[in-house]
Amino acid sequence: MTVRYAVIGNPIEHSKSPLIHQAFARQTGQDISYERILAPLDAFPQVIATLVAEGYGGANVTVPFKLEAFALAHQLTERAHDAGAVNTLVFNGPDIIGDNTDGVGLVTDIQYNLRVDLAGKRILLIGAGGAAEGVLHPVLEQRPSLLVIANRTLDKALRMVKRIEEQGDFRYVSVNAYAFDDLQGQSFDIVINATSAGLSDSS
Repeated sequence: MTVRYAVIGNPIEHSKSPLIHQAFARQTGQDISYERILAPLDAFPQVIATLVAEGYGGANVTVPFKLEAFALAHQLTERAHDAGAVNTLVFNGPDIIGDNTDGVGLVTDIQYNLRVDLAGKRILLIGAGGAAEGVLHPVLEQRPSLLVIANRTLDKALRMVKRIEEQGDFRYVSVNAYAFDDLQGQSFDIVINATSAGLSDSS
């Protein structure tokens, strides 16, 4: 029996998830269908409720719904809890399980595919939304020397830094929050774009 999945976002046409997941399913002998769904900005919970009612197995979540997905989940994995954002929903009957694979996927890609070590590096993380929250802890676990969170709205970046300081788990990393205008003249080894810029021609 074919299991139905989808990736949900707004915008969504940029997503390569259907190609990736369908290719993986063929390699592993799984019978799935996987589609893109453009969700209205004010109707994400309704879209999820429809998928659950129609028997979908789960969904991936992209911008700008990762924080809403976190709020909708009945259960959270540890890494989703740490991130405060969800990019993967598993539908187990009426129950929704939330996970976040953004950070571990990004770190794996940088270190093993690009062969760039994050330890001791000066890293700039652009953005302070759900995507940035998803990669924050996994990046810090690699022990960079500096992590700067830059955002158009400085208050959001400052709140991320405050949460890190309150947790006390990453005292060995210098973490700062900047507005974009404050970045002039600074240099970084690695830049991570966690914004929606570049997802469409109009961005």
